[in-house]
Amino acid sequence: MTWFVGLLARALPLAVAAAVPAMAQDYPTRPVTIVVGYTPGATSDLLARTVAERLNAAWGQSVIVDNRSGVGGNIAAAYVARAPADGYTLMVGTDAIMTSNVFLYKNTPFDPVKDFAPITNAGANIICLAVHVDLPVNSVAQLIAYAKANPGKLQYGSSGIGSPHHLAGELLRQKTGIDIVHVPYRGGGATINDLLGGHIKVAFLSLSSAVPHLSSGKIRIVAVVEKSRYAAMPDVPTIGEAVPGFEMSSWLGFFAPAGTPAPLMTRINEAMVKVLTTDAVKEKLATLGLAVAPSTPAELAAVVREGLAVRGELVKAANIQAE
Repeated sequence: MTWFVGLLARALPLAVAAAVPAMAQDYPTRPVTIVVGYTPGATSDLLARTVAERLNAAWGQSVIVDNRSGVGGNIAAAYVARAPADGYTLMVGTDAIMTSNVFLYKNTPFDPVKDFAPITNAGANIICLAVHVDLPVNSVAQLIAYAKANPGKLQYGSSGIGSPHHLAGELLRQKTGIDIVHVPYRGGGATINDLLGGHIKVAFLSLSSAVPHLSSGKIRIVAVVEKSRYAAMPDVPTIGEAVPGFEMSSWLGFFAPAGTPAPLMTRINEAMVKVLTTDAVKEKLATLGLAVAPSTPAELAAVVREGLAVRGELVKAANIQAE
């Protein structure tokens, strides 16, 4: 009997290893869920729904978007981190959830490196620096000069404490020494409304929030918060062109629970990259201010590691804590 138990112990791992590739070929055999840490209508939600619709058609299985908002996306991330690593529970991870939150919140209920398997980057969520037309500023250099001539009098809005928009403002303050006051809002909608009304004169906004209001003539975009210019708006400079060393990218990517078998990860990555690189999807996401840039899992893992280093230094230097 002992010999049989030993034989079974040796054979079982081999059988499992052989079954995984077959499972990947058949995947998915039931509905797949993409968890989003924000409310419906957010950029990450719209990304998830755009990709889910195409995957549903490609796989012949329902791909469901599950919004689990709260605590800056931590509720969703904690849920996915504890989900079975079988490819049926995925997540849209953002730079905020996967990098900033570790430093903004005490006792974050997940480890962004150990608890997740990166699938693919989706792209950069373009953030812009916008001003009200009443402010005599047409460039980053002019904004810096105005702020230095009026210390403490200029306010900038963001979509909330610890948001990428807030961190962009803090980085600008740190790099230039200007004295500007942060005004946090509950989302980009409230921020743009107060900017349009002239209640604040400066705001860091997702491009998707700002562009629809440019025709009103009440605001103008003076720069984008990216390492390079946004292809759809090549005449708009980056902040880094005026402020050396300024780098702040906001991104979205797809993740699975750690331990998801490599063959499954390969299949999911290939399917998502194929969806993201179709012209129709790229054009649709461009309207959301999302510059599509799919990647390998290893490349997304590197983005997370780099983000943890950069955001950690920034959050600690600014002494920011989430409410």
